[in-house]
Amino acid sequence: MREAEVPQDSENSCYGGERKLIYAMDDLGDFVGVKSTGWTVEAEATHRALELIHRQCEDSWSRAQRGETSALEYYMCYRRMDLALLSQTTGLFKWRIRRHFKPPIYARLKDTLLARYAQALEFEIDTLKQLPEQPLHESV
Repeated sequence: MREAEVPQDSENSCYGGERKLIYAMDDLGDFVGVKSTGWTVEAEATHRALELIHRQCEDSWSRAQRGETSALEYYMCYRRMDLALLSQTTGLFKWRIRRHFKPPIYARLKDTLLARYAQALEFEIDTLKQLPEQPLHESV
């Protein structure tokens, strides 16, 4: 992409008023940094991805509400994590975390193990022990 072709679609930007550094080629063929106010295509893709995350979060909350999964899965989704990331962050095997998605097993977890989840998910242990009455909403 040439320097003059760097998108400047500030109306549809998802940068929150900030600008993003994009590398483009100048007239001499060298790469230079150019600040972009946004790009409609990128903003649309970002908004769709966030909508998908929001739906997944609400689905996990509904399953937890019905007793099909534990609050852990909901809080993981709320923090925009997947099983692999939560595993890396806590140092626990994925199979073990999946096991903790079972409500009876999750209810028996000791506070020492919940503390690892609390640190990774940035919640208090008491918060992780129960599902909120309504899904939490995080601003984009």
